[in-house]
Amino acid sequence: MSGKTIGSAILILVIGNFFATFCDVFIKMAGSSVAVYQFTFMRLVMICLVLLPLAYKHIDFKGGIGLKLHLLRGNLWVLASVLLIISLTALPLATANAVFYIAPILIVLFAGIFFKEKITMGIVIAAVSGFVGVLIILRPSDVSWGMISAVLFSVVLATNSLLIRKLPKNQNLFFGLLITHLSALPLTACLAIWEGASWNMDGLLYAGASAMCSIVYSLACLQGYRYVASSQVSSAEYSGLLFAVILGWIIFNESIDFFFVIGALFIILPLAYLGNRDRRKRKAEERMSVVRSQLDAG
Repeated sequence: MSGKTIGSAILILVIGNFFATFCDVFIKMAGSSVAVYQFTFMRLVMICLVLLPLAYKHIDFKGGIGLKLHLLRGNLWVLASVLLIISLTALPLATANAVFYIAPILIVLFAGIFFKEKITMGIVIAAVSGFVGVLIILRPSDVSWGMISAVLFSVVLATNSLLIRKLPKNQNLFFGLLITHLSALPLTACLAIWEGASWNMDGLLYAGASAMCSIVYSLACLQGYRYVASSQVSSAEYSGLLFAVILGWIIFNESIDFFFVIGALFIILPLAYLGNRDRRKRKAEERMSVVRSQLDAG
């Protein structure tokens, strides 16, 4: 899976969202027993410890490494992590993830505004269809701090995803992730110290497990958004909602109803449409290449 075609990028993002959902599961399991900034710091330390041996052979400070951009993305990661913990503590897993999937819509809008990406009618329909599916499943009746945190998390997540396009193209993924997370350590450590909560090591296991899943998701985002237009693959992010509902039902006894089935169809169908369109386009290009080669040979 190279991530250089729309189909492979979508598949990478779907796999990444599966692990991202497990990341949410472990955070929710930790619950409110661990202080927010302390848990964020523990997660970050675990991520850096896992990334260090993976990135060691790829450390290369020659040329531009995009340090300012990594610093920005790292601090945005801190903000997103805090908002994620708050929203998952306050909301059911499926409900929180439904709100999170405002992010793909924002990715499309931000990409069109800031990167001048072409937004076709098919992409708009896919994005709107996914958003309608989210609303059908969520059926919001009131606004809470948990929902506000989830919406803000979506905004930060969309911004961080788009900033990937600005990273050096030849930079190793593990090395890039390590720099990003190391850049976030000073702020996270300061917040944990300022919080002043007594250290609760019981949350370390959950922090480690969620950190591993977070790394897989980050790698998937780096690869999935690196080579193709964000607007063409952002609908793949909706797959995580399906995983959230299923895992919420299995682990936290959250119910699945008729509205979930209808909403899921609104989410899945755009993914199938984009993948099928990419396959048709690629086959047409291959046929055209064969014809041109035959004409050149003649």
